[in-house]
Amino acid sequence: MSHVPDVVVTGLGATTPLGGDVPSTWAAALNGESGARRFDNDWVERFGLPVEFAATIKVDPAEAMARPEMKKMDPSAQYAVIAAREAWADAGSPEVDGARLGSVVSSGIGGIRTILDAWEGLLASGNARRVLPMTVPMLMPNSPTAYVSLEFGARAGAHAVVSACASGAEAIGYGVDMIRTGRADVVIAGGTEASIHPMNVAAFAASRTLSLRNDDPERASRPYDVDRDGFVMGDGAGVVVLESAEHAAARGARVYARIAGVGLSADGYHMTSPEPSGEGQIRAMRAALEESGIARMDVVHVNAHATSTVVGDLIEARSIRGLLGDEADHVALSATKSMTGHLLGGAGALETIFTVLALHDRQAPPTINVDNPDPELVLDLVRDKPRTLRDGDIAAINNSFGFGGHNVALVVASV
Repeated sequence: MSHVPDVVVTGLGATTPLGGDVPSTWAAALNGESGARRFDNDWVERFGLPVEFAATIKVDPAEAMARPEMKKMDPSAQYAVIAAREAWADAGSPEVDGARLGSVVSSGIGGIRTILDAWEGLLASGNARRVLPMTVPMLMPNSPTAYVSLEFGARAGAHAVVSACASGAEAIGYGVDMIRTGRADVVIAGGTEASIHPMNVAAFAASRTLSLRNDDPERASRPYDVDRDGFVMGDGAGVVVLESAEHAAARGARVYARIAGVGLSADGYHMTSPEPSGEGQIRAMRAALEESGIARMDVVHVNAHATSTVVGDLIEARSIRGLLGDEADHVALSATKSMTGHLLGGAGALETIFTVLALHDRQAPPTINVDNPDPELVLDLVRDKPRTLRDGDIAAINNSFGFGGHNVALVVASV
């Protein structure tokens, strides 16, 4: 039997509603800060939007990229490249043959702002020549991973798996598989989203999935609170550098954690609602845990998908309890979308970074805005302040679920 390499995380990068990089984002998360804010434009008045806020990007990409470069990219690709550059530098800019380097950066929606802006410009001008020649490369959902591949010369493969709000986590899982199957030694993987636009806000509001707490945006995302009323849209990207343990050791790389297990499943139930029993979620988590070889008692932390929807939060909580049984009693549960909002295709990647750092720093981040915990919550929720995780070998689960019934679970282990 051929050797299956362990896959470790050696670099982290992000640009988010909480900060323009990983250190500022992580510090804000540990401090329980919210990235939600009111729109600083005329969208509400112009379009009659019922939702007046979102978790917009904290740092303008123009602070990290040159204008000529930005003009060639949809914001989703801009965010991805900014995060990838940070992750690559954080990993020590590893020397690797481009044929052994992969890129897997996903988006749930793709270059939607480019599509809408180009169409609006065409309608307004009535002139096809006003459509920019870079429009198609900018709007493609594989554009972010393609730009990352070009940036670093990644030739082992440039992929963009699309599974709605599970896309970022599935991208990391795909990157793990690229290394395990021998296709690559190093993979730049993650997720990105730039979908805060009046049409998208209107569409999500029409589906009754967004919070309407316009009077208090910073407290609108409240997973597991009895008064939760929907999620808060967010923009941003999270990217990790994955590496075979042997490759990382050979170059003396600093290792944050190990991606020990990847679990995937589908509900086959409904386009937007999770299957009520959580059976598909349990299968994904169980598959990841079994693949990892880690005992249930060593799982001490879960970063939940927990979007702050009335139904979804409790289905996931019951699924975690269903998987871990009594061992769930010592699990510190965090719902970080309470601070970041929901980055859609970027969420799973950013939350993988949070999960990695929770193990590395032994600090489970808090869940904010939970004034009245749902009495049906059957897990120990970390509220308002970080919680110290125990010493020794420990593991955590990061859950990501998406419209269409996609379920992705990643098991992260300490090193």
